[in-house]
Amino acid sequence: MNIDGVNTGVVLDHIEAGKGWAIYNLLGLDKVDCTVAIIQRVESTKYGRKDIIKVDGDVKLDLDILGFFDKKMTVNIVKDGALVDKVKLKLPETLTGVIKCKNPRCITSIEQEIVHKFKLADPEKGTYRCVYCDAVYKDHK
Repeated sequence: MNIDGVNTGVVLDHIEAGKGWAIYNLLGLDKVDCTVAIIQRVESTKYGRKDIIKVDGDVKLDLDILGFFDKKMTVNIVKDGALVDKVKLKLPETLTGVIKCKNPRCITSIEQEIVHKFKLADPEKGTYRCVYCDAVYKDHK
């Protein structure tokens, strides 16, 4: 199979195998007006299998939340066919509308239009706390 390179855009590499579609949906790539390729279960000497997402277009993506899903993922920024930057991922300080509070007493459980918002409580453990009820959300990895 042959997938062309990216002229100007972003390449998300070393995505955990099978998680490419979740990242695609999370970033809203179905709404961008450019070419997007999802390559799944590619052989990788380092990880066995991996997914790759290539976005060929100058679009703004919220890459901060990617660290929550997989800190090993590589974010490559490409301009005019050349790699110009590799972004190191880390856990974001705030997660808005990404995860949901499971506390049945939380205001977000009662008022459906309130957006779920979490703050990073413990970077070592990957723990987040709901800003409304202080419930703990443990990193899912």
